[in-house]
Amino acid sequence: MRVLLTGAAGFIGSHVYRALTGAGHEVVPIDLMVPAAHGPDATTPPGVARIDVRDGVALDGVLRGIDVVCHQAAVVGAGVSAQDAPAYASHNDVGTAVLCAAMDRAGCRRLVLASSMVVYGEGRYFGRRCGRVEVESRRPEDLAAGIFEYRGPDGESLTWDTVDEDAPLRPRSLYAASKLAQENYAAAWAAVTGSTVAALRYHNVFGPDMPRDTPYSGVAAIFRSALEVGQPPRVFEDGGQMRDFVHVADIAAANLAAVERPLPGFQALNISSGRPISILEVAATLAVARGGPQPVVTGGYRAGDVRHIVADPGRAARALGFVATVDPLDGLARFAFEPLRESAGVCAPSV
Repeated sequence: MRVLLTGAAGFIGSHVYRALTGAGHEVVPIDLMVPAAHGPDATTPPGVARIDVRDGVALDGVLRGIDVVCHQAAVVGAGVSAQDAPAYASHNDVGTAVLCAAMDRAGCRRLVLASSMVVYGEGRYFGRRCGRVEVESRRPEDLAAGIFEYRGPDGESLTWDTVDEDAPLRPRSLYAASKLAQENYAAAWAAVTGSTVAALRYHNVFGPDMPRDTPYSGVAAIFRSALEVGQPPRVFEDGGQMRDFVHVADIAAANLAAVERPLPGFQALNISSGRPISILEVAATLAVARGGPQPVVTGGYRAGDVRHIVADPGRAARALGFVATVDPLDGLARFAFEPLRESAGVCAPSV
């Protein structure tokens, strides 16, 4: 197939590009090379067209004859400042809307969308006595007192449960809000045009070529960067936050599966390893692999952070035949010495 790949020069996009071309597909790669992802003076890789997905005219020129669009382009991160909101809305949401409109003009009816687990906000919780509980944001006074777990109505400490794709969508950050808006635009486009969308909700992605330590990087890269300079990884809260870390090679494999196996209508799918680990385990695994100092649990916290978010990967297995192959602990041990992007993420997102 002919595949238009947006964000092709990025961390995830470059791995998806290799997976698609390795499977014999003809890929048309584009990337805007935004400074927040590539540094202020980055050059476009050979073969990649420098195109902004918000430029409908430019998209018209590359969408002719395209069978499926694999949309990875986005400004990423948790949203460090409220001033980041216009960039998220512009690149992620306007960009997706313009892309969908251009696909309609070109008669291209299949979209694979890079979404994120951040659309869920908090994960699911239950107690032995009270059953399932829908939680709100944690109280600042509890966090300040070192009470990080949620409690039920009678004070019982709640346990996390896996999140499937039918869970409520309650974004807790600016970035999360923009990813949910992307899904909404894509779902509405699919309904109006009779098109199909596979929205791949990535969980915590890591692997070679990941952006180095910045406020917009993933936590694995931040821990790794600290260890490289002989510093201990600094872990927020008590380190017990549970996450699902998924290797970028598995993310690329999921995209390949979604390109090759059309799904009807709009379908959201968790893309995860199915092997949850704690943030402290992530830091400790990297520290042991590098022979560096052990993690320091700070007890500090960040407003808006979720406590636990762990995926149920079953639907992706049934719909796409996708099952992650990289065990997170094995992958993190290798990641301890794999190359990182030196120039990426050196500045905040901008419009």
